[in-house]
Amino acid sequence: MNRFDVFTINLDSTKGSEIKKTRPCVIISPDEMNRCLKTVIIAPMTTSKKNYASRVNIKFQSKNNQVVLDQIRTVDKGRLLKRIGKISTADAREISSLLIEMFTY
Repeated sequence: MNRFDVFTINLDSTKGSEIKKTRPCVIISPDEMNRCLKTVIIAPMTTSKKNYASRVNIKFQSKNNQVVLDQIRTVDKGRLLKRIGKISTADAREISSLLIEMFTY
C-alpha cells in the first residue's frame, strides 16, 4: 500500500458525526510509515458534497467525490479490504497542499 492509493476500508465502529461504514479512502500517510507501521493514516471519500474548505473535489472511477480531510484518522491495516485504485497526481498535489495549509500556522 502506498500514499494516494485508494482502498475500501471498514470505518465502523464510530461515534457521533464520524464518517461510518465501508467506503473508499485515500491513504495519506508517507510510504516510509506505511512500510514500517501496522497502521495507515487515511482520509475518507464521499459523494455527498459539502462546501467546506477542508474537502477536496476529485473525480475517481468516473464519479465526483470529495476527499474529507476534516475526518482523517489512523486505522489498522486489517481494516483495509481492497485496493481499488490511485488518485491522480494533480489531486494528490491538491490534497498535499491543503494538508500543509491545515497544519501550518
